Amino acid sequence: MANTQQSQQMANAIRALAMDAVQQANSGHPGAPMGMADMAVALWSRHLKHNPTNPQWFDRDRFVLSNGHGSMLLYALLHLTGYDLPIGELKNFRQLHSKTPGHPEVGYTAGVETTTGPLGQGITNAVGFALAEKLLAAEFNREGHAVVDHHTYAFLGDGCLMEGISHEAVSLAGAWKLNKLIALYDDNGISIDGQVAPWFADNTPLRFVASGWNVIGPIDGHDADKVVTAIEEAKKQTERPTLIVCKTHIGKGSPNRANTAKAHGEPLGAEEIALTREALGWTSEPFVIPEDVYASWDCKANGQSAEAAWNDRFAAYSKAFPELAAELTRRMNGDLPANFAQVAVDTVVAAHTKGETVASRKASQLALEAFTAALPELLGGSADLTGSNLTNTKSTPNLRFDMQGHVVKNEAGVGGRHINYGVREFGMAAIMNGVALHGGFIPYGGTFLTFSDYSRNAIRMAALMKQRVIHVFTHDSIGLGEDGPTHQSIEHVASLRLIPNLDVWRPADTAETAVAWSVALSNRNKPTVLALSRQNLPYAPKRDLGEISRGAYVLSEPADVGIKKKPVAVIIATGSEVQLALKAQRLLADKKVPVRVVSMPSTTTFDREDAKYKSSVLPAGVPRVAVEMGVTDGWWKYGCAAVVGIDTYGESAPAPVLFKHFGFTEENVADAVLVAIGAARLKPAKKAR
Repeated sequence: MANTQQSQQMANAIRALAMDAVQQANSGHPGAPMGMADMAVALWSRHLKHNPTNPQWFDRDRFVLSNGHGSMLLYALLHLTGYDLPIGELKNFRQLHSKTPGHPEVGYTAGVETTTGPLGQGITNAVGFALAEKLLAAEFNREGHAVVDHHTYAFLGDGCLMEGISHEAVSLAGAWKLNKLIALYDDNGISIDGQVAPWFADNTPLRFVASGWNVIGPIDGHDADKVVTAIEEAKKQTERPTLIVCKTHIGKGSPNRANTAKAHGEPLGAEEIALTREALGWTSEPFVIPEDVYASWDCKANGQSAEAAWNDRFAAYSKAFPELAAELTRRMNGDLPANFAQVAVDTVVAAHTKGETVASRKASQLALEAFTAALPELLGGSADLTGSNLTNTKSTPNLRFDMQGHVVKNEAGVGGRHINYGVREFGMAAIMNGVALHGGFIPYGGTFLTFSDYSRNAIRMAALMKQRVIHVFTHDSIGLGEDGPTHQSIEHVASLRLIPNLDVWRPADTAETAVAWSVALSNRNKPTVLALSRQNLPYAPKRDLGEISRGAYVLSEPADVGIKKKPVAVIIATGSEVQLALKAQRLLADKKVPVRVVSMPSTTTFDREDAKYKSSVLPAGVPRVAVEMGVTDGWWKYGCAAVVGIDTYGESAPAPVLFKHFGFTEENVADAVLVAIGAARLKPAKKAR
């Protein structure tokens, strides 16, 4: 360890950069970086295994700043240790197109492992990182060849621990015995509203102990040597994750702002910064770091040496186990197997050929049987609804750990690939984000669609971070019946469609479901939602299987129901309502009214198509009627003359009763079409919602 004076100067460099950047931006959070600076010195200069010249080195330790508002701590560390983050970017903190946005964003700044800011999700991502490392190590390491061997470190604050998601994450980390997860708690007792004691009276150490964690401290978080020793002790753990409680002072060094909420989220001000420099003994001008301090921080040589040593180990591993090495490399690169395209085609064709009448949740499981057999990186799960979500397959037995924290394997030496998350929808979604960010797995998880509300911010974060995460949301409408409005999704599909960079699929049968899965697995840079039915759906014969992947396609023309005329109207439907549209089409055919039926399993995908394809599906000048068991608002953008939907909450009753009650009948759909084209109704019916 550097001597005490050197360590203090290293920490003061962080403090100076944090307060200078926030002051220049006139925006930001200087207090947390100033308070956590000594903790950072201990971790980043003595323990963190990383290579600034290759931020994506596979076997690096992962570092997560869960209290992401303290982003200048991370930016200062990345700059000082030698990452591609020049001082100019720190001067440009929080400015348009800079590499130093207000909160850390993965993909924008070299060395940032995950996007943090929504408190509690960072530590939950860290659980995903640690889980992925543990599972990959169990799968790929061999005696004498530990090629997967790294830790996950997280800094977190009071706000992270107040968020309910942290309880979910902490509980699962303890249950899974993630011994390579080490969290350092910045225990400063201050949040935006002031001293947290009146509203945060938890005994945090005992809470973690109760969840199966090893707890160290409280220790002086400003004594870097003590933090170094605590991390050394934590790394000896073989069965439990570790929390190191570090007592700190927010805004450390500021004579008038330390230990106050004023230091949390606003610039210190020029006068206070001058006083802080004097108190710290820091004589350098703003954004100027002495060369000896840079030299103390520089991690490039050590990082290159660590990676070179690992490369030698991996070369030996590749020689001894060439197939395993190739498979690990493929998976960490995020590439699908060479035969994936053929597997996808075969799965879709099989669904088309069999033409089974099953719920789309069952169609999802049928597709998963093929995909999980072909893709060992698929890591499934459910928030205590496996039997309802149907996320398990023959290839994905439940993940289990023994008392020592080892992955339980079957006689063939294979561990489980389906996770029982318990009733923790938000935690599941954010852990899946961490798994995806780590690499080596494609995570998917299930719950009821209505509970996507619990998961929503983690879904949004996956979209923001461009991560391949797949959400299996079943029981997608009033069609689930007797459980009633608390469980019946009304606004959920529409609201999920509003999230940028999120693909939403609501398939109508087995072929559409198989296509949805194949597209989701192929989309490396976005998450996917599958909205699936509880009730059985008949198979709809296809005119062109290849067009399903475009998000919408012509399912049935007037000629298919015996009318040799151009359509005078188009019915657009999704999911279970496609069958309703087909029935209405036949009903209208009896009146010699030619109608086209368009299945639109993914509006988000169709919206990205070119104008030519869109007009071939939805021709100009032909009235359109949309049918979906959900809110109507999103459908008007397609120029619909009417929308048969539901803008109220549901009711508790058998599904067939609800369909009739809310007007989801072929007669009502047909009447909506007749009104749209100015013809007489079949008979008085409920007005299209």
